[in-house]
Formats: sequence, structure tokens, C-alpha cells
Amino acid sequence: MRSNSVGLGLRNELLDAALAGDIDADFLEIAPENWIPFKGSRLEKLAQIAGKYQLTCHGLSLSIGSQDSLNQSFLKDVKHFLSDFDIGVYSEHLSYCSHKGQLYDLLPIPFTTDAVAYVGERIKEVQDRLGQALILENVSYYASLSPEMTELEFINQVLEAGDCKLLLDVNNVFVNSVNHSYDPYEFIDGLPSERIVYGHIAGHHEEYDYLYIDTHGASVKDEVFQLLDYAYGRHGVYPTLLERDFNFPSLEELNQELNRIKAIQARHE
Repeated sequence: MRSNSVGLGLRNELLDAALAGDIDADFLEIAPENWIPFKGSRLEKLAQIAGKYQLTCHGLSLSIGSQDSLNQSFLKDVKHFLSDFDIGVYSEHLSYCSHKGQLYDLLPIPFTTDAVAYVGERIKEVQDRLGQALILENVSYYASLSPEMTELEFINQVLEAGDCKLLLDVNNVFVNSVNHSYDPYEFIDGLPSERIVYGHIAGHHEEYDYLYIDTHGASVKDEVFQLLDYAYGRHGVYPTLLERDFNFPSLEELNQELNRIKAIQARHE
């Protein structure tokens, strides 16, 4: 991906627009779990879309922090899927979502030294199985269990232990900064520029003054665009994807948000 490329998460509601080439994006992001089980016409549509847009993958069920063993069959399926559609970017969440079965939520990994070492080894195993770098996203979280270090320290140590890459979600940084009372700009300052491959930006819900919820169901707030602007200034322009999972506005409005990202990127080139 070009550093100044802009993407959009591909959802079922956007398939027709993607097939028509009407989305003002350079790349589209898909969850492999939503495509691997299917054959026939659904994958034919994805192949058509891949002819118009570069595809990236952002997974949902790797569960890198789980105590469960890594699902080797799933990793094999992901590797084949990435190869079939010539997808060079596979990202996941720095979290866990399983314990003796799927939990259907992204839960925070304890910020501990033992967790850093454990997750680091699992990252290396995934990268060996896939034959490519794993890119992990900083996640939103609403409780921290017996932390031995800060969120920023944990992320940096995991990236180092696993020798992997970072997907920087500035909305998650902003939401966490409110919920856990830290400075989002100082957090951005503390991340390693050389490990950032691409980024996410999204909308959130302000439940209370002290509790924000990462929903992907609203327009991006001005404060989050400002934080994205700052991140570009601090780390350089990187590919950035807009996430929208429900409450879809018109395609015109989505394209306006994509073009706002492009405009911010252009200021730093």
C-alpha cells in the first residue's frame, strides 16, 4: 500500500458500491472469517472487487492472547485465503476472544511481564505459519486487570517480543484516553514509528463524560481527526482505513470522510 492510501472496511451493505467501483478508496479491508467458509458466487464477487481495489485482511478470531492453543486449521485456511486473493496485509487485535471456545468479544490481555512473553511467542508462531508479518491493533478496553505496566508499555514490549508490526487505531487511543485518563498525544508520541504499517479511524459513542464506547457506528469526531493529523506529523503519513460497521450513512457521506482523510494526508506530504 502507498503511504498516502485510504481504505474502507468492506461490509455487506457496501458490496454493490464496491462492485461498481463507486467507493473513493484505494483499498478495502475484509475479515477473512466472513469469507473463508463460502464458495461460488460470493467469492466470485470478491474476486471482481479485488480487480478494482487492493484488499487487506483484518481478522476477528485469532485470539492471540488466549490460553487456548492456536487454531492450526484456521491458520492454514487464512494462509490459503491470503494467497488466493494475493493479500499481503493480515492484521488482528492485541486481545483475546476465546477460552475453551469462542467468547464473541475482544477482551484485554493483562498488562503483565508474563503476558508479554507469552503473547510474543504466539506471535512468532503465527508469523512462522503464515510466512508473513502479523500486524496487531491497539484495542479499546474498559477494565485493566492487575496491571504491572501501562497500556503503552505493554504494546511496545509485545511488538518487540514478537517482532511484529502495529496497526494504529487513533480512535481507540482517543477512547482509551478518556476512559483511563491519559494524554492521547503523549501516547502517540510513545509508539515506534518503524512498526506502524497502517491505521484505523472510526466513530464512537459518548455514553458519559468519562465513558466512551468504541462502536464504529457513527461519524468520526473532529477530535479524532485532529489526533490522526498529529499522528501523521509524529510518525509520517501511513495508509489509513475508515471503519463503519452499522448505521450506514449515504455513500456520499462515507466518501466525504474518506476524502477528509486524504486531505489530512496531503498536508503532510
